[in-house]
Amino acid sequence: MKKLDTTMYFITDSTPYTEEEFLRRVEEACKGGVTLIQLREKDRTTREYISLAEKTHEITLRYDIPLIIDDRVDVALAINAEGVHVGQSDMPVRTARKLMGDEKIVGATAKTVPQAIEAYEQGADYLGVGAIYPTTTKVKTVLTSVDTLKEIVKAVPIKVNAIGGLNKDNIFVLENSGIDGICAVSAIMKADDPKLAASELKEAFLKLKL
Repeated sequence: MKKLDTTMYFITDSTPYTEEEFLRRVEEACKGGVTLIQLREKDRTTREYISLAEKTHEITLRYDIPLIIDDRVDVALAINAEGVHVGQSDMPVRTARKLMGDEKIVGATAKTVPQAIEAYEQGADYLGVGAIYPTTTKVKTVLTSVDTLKEIVKAVPIKVNAIGGLNKDNIFVLENSGIDGICAVSAIMKADDPKLAASELKEAFLKLKL
């Protein structure tokens, strides 16, 4: 399995952009220091998803950043992505792990301690926990308290990342939570300068960890 660094986990949203602009923003985020990228496409056909995934993967490979495909194991396998991420309503972690194999990354969403333990026991390599704040993405959000986040960190030995409405000005709530990294969508994707946004958010988190 590729070395897993979840410090600055960037989740994409191509909805507002042309393909060219989307890919430009992804590359700028790579230049800004993101350590993991998840391609999340809820409304594309399989063929469209594979096409965009291939183009995104060309970029992430150049920067040696693992590409995680959201939800779709078939797409991940089709382009030989480094991993897949499954949510609570998606394929079970156990099934995703079986299909992806031991060498690939499998991530999971967890909002409670029991969900976190189950995902770990089924073979997840990392967890995305949240939403910490309300988000502007189209995904349905259920808020998770920082106390629950801390309990999850203590309950499982795998990497835990906070997700949901996080930006460089509000991540202070995560201080001393013990998490391994943060996930961001809008804070990077919608920024005027995605490279700068990624760099500043990563720096803010690393300072928080000290």
